Amino acid sequence: MRHFIVLVTIFISSSLHAQCAMCKAIIENGDVGMAEGVNSGITYLMIFPYILVGLFLFFIYRHRKTAKN
Repeated sequence: MRHFIVLVTIFISSSLHAQCAMCKAIIENGDVGMAEGVNSGITYLMIFPYILVGLFLFFIYRHRKTAKN
């Protein structure tokens, strides 16, 4: 079942376009500085979920390590 879900996700995601109309209009306009700003903003927004998940996993690891001792 898990393999089926992964395959369906891969095939569906290849046909999706995840840009809002304003972002697409700015990038299609050809303004390189604005496109770099949009890309930097996306990267900035992507960092926080990874930091939160990393902290969550770290605290679970630390809690389990202290529980064993």
